[in-house]
Amino acid sequence: MAFEKGPYLQIAAFCEQVIEDKRGMLSLINVVDRTTHSRGGPQAPEEMPAFDLNWKLVLSLKSGEARGSYPVRIVPELPSAETKEPILLSVHLEGGNRGVNVVADMSMRMEMPGVHWVNVYFDDELLTRLPIEVIYSRFSGPARALPK
Repeated sequence: MAFEKGPYLQIAAFCEQVIEDKRGMLSLINVVDRTTHSRGGPQAPEEMPAFDLNWKLVLSLKSGEARGSYPVRIVPELPSAETKEPILLSVHLEGGNRGVNVVADMSMRMEMPGVHWVNVYFDDELLTRLPIEVIYSRFSGPARALPK
């Protein structure tokens, strides 16, 4: 097993906002894994129009026996299995129960509905996958009052 002795994944999540206090403690606000993109009116397109999704990606790793600097590669994957340009970063691990928090702004252009995946690689090994479900909601008729 690739991560039998570390690092260990403590948190992997998307959220709308992250607060990190002076001690390095994180508060994740509105943890999310799906979004609905809506269009309405007589001209509502049948195909989902592209839109930008701006969330925070939070990874929290505990070192275990891993020590030193390691590359982390974040690779978005479309529902079609096509991959987008990776985001590359580096983390430094000190060993033991010491860890590192990665908070990355994720701005992704969503061009199709379905389940998108964000693959996280640590030192070229797949560490985890996070889903983002995009739902397109289209309504084209005239608005009607609901009965009371």
